[in-house]
Amino acid sequence: MGIESERFARLRLVLRDEGLQKLQDATVMVLGLGGVGSACAEALARGGVGNLIVLDRDVVEESNINRQALAFTSTLGKVKAQVMEGMIKEIQPDCKVIAEQIFLTPQNIAETLGQFPRPDYVIDCIDTISQKLAVYRWAAENNINLLASMGAANRLDPTMLEFANIRKTYNCSMSRVIRSECKKRGIYGLEVLFSTELPFAVEKTGGNTKGETLGSMSYMPPIMGQMLAGRVIRQLAGMEEIQAPPYLAPQPGE
Repeated sequence: MGIESERFARLRLVLRDEGLQKLQDATVMVLGLGGVGSACAEALARGGVGNLIVLDRDVVEESNINRQALAFTSTLGKVKAQVMEGMIKEIQPDCKVIAEQIFLTPQNIAETLGQFPRPDYVIDCIDTISQKLAVYRWAAENNINLLASMGAANRLDPTMLEFANIRKTYNCSMSRVIRSECKKRGIYGLEVLFSTELPFAVEKTGGNTKGETLGSMSYMPPIMGQMLAGRVIRQLAGMEEIQAPPYLAPQPGE
């Protein structure tokens, strides 16, 4: 299926053949296939990206159905990466997909991600801070373009989402921790999507798990995923200047 396919007809009107061909030749890696990541991967596939690497450790659970693009009654218990691969193939059969169920840790990220084809862009949709920081360091060390998602939990208003350098984020607890840890590690130039909205105060149910403290609206994570995909699509198609990768500053004594 070439760029002349009717599947891309509406894209071609905006991107033209040159931009569409750039997307077909591009490789994008999506880390995490939750509410943000699954919507992001879907939008990349519908947007004409020709090579996708999608990684996640989990299987679909019933609690995912309210917000995740791959979560249906029919997919409960199935590996998210495999479900996502099937969705991508239904959307764009000729898309080259690498989909794996992988548990990333700070210790294995460099080795694990290094085994895949070098991506033109990495989109971080992971929700664990230690893993996110290791991904940023790996991208900085390898000069790989990266865009990161911050927290969407307990937010209600998608009009308050913004792209910014991590140093300019506010009202986001995840961003605050990431900002501090990046400074400690000498990681600079990280671009993120975050919410400027103060989080909604959820009623305590007695527990302290994510399911008991982190509420999620049906539309917030998918909108974040779509925004991340849109940013990357516009840059790879040549419609916007590509954001420089994160970089490492020398540490004291180096």
